[in-house]
Amino acid sequence: MRVLLRTWGWATLSLAALGPAVAAPSSVVLSCAVVYMPQRSTWVREVRIDWDRKAVRRLHIDGVEPYSFSLIPNGVVTAVDNERIQIDLVARQWQSDFRGHATGQGRCEEAPA
Repeated sequence: MRVLLRTWGWATLSLAALGPAVAAPSSVVLSCAVVYMPQRSTWVREVRIDWDRKAVRRLHIDGVEPYSFSLIPNGVVTAVDNERIQIDLVARQWQSDFRGHATGQGRCEEAPA
């Protein structure tokens, strides 16, 4: 199934497009190396997305389930602890902002589930 996800790009996470291959609940785990400026520090962030045949059911960032999240054409947006986060699942890019005081940007790679 991971091959199907890479090929499809999991752009909008409209996972029904994958057909019968996704009958049971599934998940993907991403490891994102994010560089925060102006501190120039790097943090590895873990993103877990759980879905079933119809919709994304849960999102976890570093083990924390955000209060809410929204799907956008290429990924997902959410917030955790005053950090506004946007993850582009096609380009596999993380962008975040701490209310204008610091920004984060990094690359995400698929990690073992």
